[in-house]
Amino acid sequence: MGNNINDGYADSNRLSDKALLIYNDFLHSGKFLTHYKWLKNAAETYDIKLELMGNSEFLCSYGTSFDKELIETLEKYRFILFWDKDIRLGKKFTNICKKINIPIYNNIRAIADCDDKSATYEKIGQWNDLHDTLEQIKMIPTIVAPMTYENIGYTDMNFLDKVAEKFGFPLVIKECFGSFGMQVYMAHDMDELKKRVSDIGGKPMIFQKFIEKSSGFDVRLQVVGDEVVAAMYRYTDDGDFRANITHGGKMKSYEPDASEIKLATDTVKSLGLDFAGVDLLFSNGADMPADMVCEVNSNAHFKNIFECTGVNVADEIMKYIMSH
Repeated sequence: MGNNINDGYADSNRLSDKALLIYNDFLHSGKFLTHYKWLKNAAETYDIKLELMGNSEFLCSYGTSFDKELIETLEKYRFILFWDKDIRLGKKFTNICKKINIPIYNNIRAIADCDDKSATYEKIGQWNDLHDTLEQIKMIPTIVAPMTYENIGYTDMNFLDKVAEKFGFPLVIKECFGSFGMQVYMAHDMDELKKRVSDIGGKPMIFQKFIEKSSGFDVRLQVVGDEVVAAMYRYTDDGDFRANITHGGKMKSYEPDASEIKLATDTVKSLGLDFAGVDLLFSNGADMPADMVCEVNSNAHFKNIFECTGVNVADEIMKYIMSH
């Protein structure tokens, strides 16, 4: 893929039958462990032993002997599957892997841009600046909150008048860092908006226009390489504007049309990803194709989409990696 950090790598150790998956050592819930096992099993179909190691087993350091030890550890692997958001460690891995010609999936810059919702929209905006109108990626109108400090918060909220004037009410507030629909809120009036901003404090956040015609439903398209390998329609019937399964949403298999596939794959390209889950909204209502990017998850969970569609995304990811 054009913007991928792995482009231009020389051949890695193609004789190696081992690869490495990095996960977060402090997330031990079953749904995380299940995904790691699925990826491990998928690698075995290619006679690759995917070793699972937590991020705390590697210390990101500067000016120490750990770099030499890290090189000695990483050079025995055919590829690295970085399934974590430890960006500092990921950058260290990237610098070393460039020297020893070991590819990393996904690339760390893209993981960081997806982890920070404001950065996601920034990257998509940069794509749009370089493309004609017909090739641009439609995204939710978004305003980034002014930077402040966590120990100070917002002592002056006059900027919220501009936010309310632009989007009206209700509007959506999202903390820049959050998953599974957590840290996503709705404000129905100025008092509620100020209360929510005050509660969030100095954490980075964005404000978005409420897409009423897609309230309570969206689609998740799982992209691997240049293909959408699976898709599901997510919806809720309890009045929640969020459709996340974690919040009690329901799901069913979905057949995306050509425009939805292009939107999802272009979004992945704009961020320099190899694979991702792309969430799309129906800004024109449910009887029209999904046409607006909501969020992108570089390390999207795929258990739900497997249960919904029967497609094992772990197999698709491994097939993509082995073909590259």
